Amino acid sequence: MNDPLVVDLGYGAMPHTTLELADRLGGIQPGLRVIGIEIDPERVASAQTSATERVSFIRGGFEIPLPENHTADVIRAFNVLRQYDESEVTKIWERVQTRLSSGGIFLDGTCDEIGRVATWVSLGANGPESFTVALRLAELEMPSIAAERLVKALIHRNVAGEEIHRFLVDLDRHWMVSAPLQVYSPSQRWIATVRAMKISGWPIQGTAAAWRLGEITVDWDAVAPRR
Repeated sequence: MNDPLVVDLGYGAMPHTTLELADRLGGIQPGLRVIGIEIDPERVASAQTSATERVSFIRGGFEIPLPENHTADVIRAFNVLRQYDESEVTKIWERVQTRLSSGGIFLDGTCDEIGRVATWVSLGANGPESFTVALRLAELEMPSIAAERLVKALIHRNVAGEEIHRFLVDLDRHWMVSAPLQVYSPSQRWIATVRAMKISGWPIQGTAAAWRLGEITVDWDAVAPRR
């Protein structure tokens, strides 16, 4: 990918997430550009004082008004859609998807204030593809703490009869069964938990290298809301 364009949509009162995103991804793709987008003109004006050759800030929303009508390779929107009704999510997804480049990805996520509990849906140009739970493993009691930070499309679906509820119940169960591995490390216990989820039939993606980070990713269709 040459000079990828990354969008941090709805960065908030301060541009910290946009700047951190540029710093982290810059080590992998030195030529990338990051654009922070906010609907509040005062926030944009304030953030522009932190602009660099790599990072810029513009006013906008889900229309993703990039200069010269460019498309984005990555669009990240964390703690943005939680402000909307569940009934609005699909239309918002579809609107943002039109602003992706070929092979681009849109991450709609929710996390706690310090990033220790997060969930997100990964969407391509044709719709949602996967769902991820990411947890800080140190001092983790139960993986179902992720229920507090489910993405808007799932937050009201964590009830009996919905697949996301079954997913979290199974995740807790396998986490408890793997408890003896805690003496080696929380990551070893988590890897065993994710592996057990996969063996039990959940369409888990990725390898132990990603699981070790406290992540578990499953095909979206396996946890999507029942209509």
